[in-house]
Amino acid sequence: MMWSALNPELPVLQGKRVWLVGASSGIGAALARQALAEGAQVILSARRQSALETVAAGHPQAWVMPLDVLDPQAWTAAYASIKARWDGIDLIVFCAADYRPERSWEVAPQQAWQTLQVNLASVYTGLATVLPDMLAKGQGGIGLIASVAGYMGLPNATVYGPSKAALINLAEILYTDLHGKGLAVYLVNPGFVKTGLTAKNDFSMPALQTPEQAAREIWQGIRRGRFEIHFPRRFTRVLKVLQLLPYRWRFALLSRLLG
Repeated sequence: MMWSALNPELPVLQGKRVWLVGASSGIGAALARQALAEGAQVILSARRQSALETVAAGHPQAWVMPLDVLDPQAWTAAYASIKARWDGIDLIVFCAADYRPERSWEVAPQQAWQTLQVNLASVYTGLATVLPDMLAKGQGGIGLIASVAGYMGLPNATVYGPSKAALINLAEILYTDLHGKGLAVYLVNPGFVKTGLTAKNDFSMPALQTPEQAAREIWQGIRRGRFEIHFPRRFTRVLKVLQLLPYRWRFALLSRLLG
């Protein structure tokens, strides 16, 4: 139906096998804590094992699995362990991200490469790792944490913004390819969230949210089967309106809003 959810509803997390990649801090850590509190079986992955263990503390159903997302062999080994222990996963959420505020004349090639590898290329490696089993079973969910920075070109997001725009495009492709095969796809576009990444910003961030607020919005969107989960809506709706404007008007408004 025209207004029905694009994905199946997921009313409860209890017992679900969830792999959170990038779970050592920020949104990923908050997602992990909330899923664990609801009884999900959660695999927590990132490079920093000590930080993962802090997130997992007190939850016997948590499984700390350090992972360098830029290492394809590490993905293969990690998923082999998951299959051996839990026979696969019900949901994977790609939370790992890299960000540097920079104008176009400040971009350094090596740093740009690093950001694109973490934010985008690693997602392709992860998809190649988990998709074959999901397709064989005809079930599973994939969540991509993109950003409203991917909606349009914004100052200071010279590399980060295009990487997130690519994730938005990728999520749309994944939905078209996979929905008919029984898989769910979730596109998450947060506004500003108070994390170690946004702490690098030296400008005012409107409608700033905590990671816990962001995680609640994400799980609520997944429960309801939404394709795009964007928040806070008082901020994201303004950007969506700006997207619809002719470039001349959009550039003029952005220049006025951003000074």
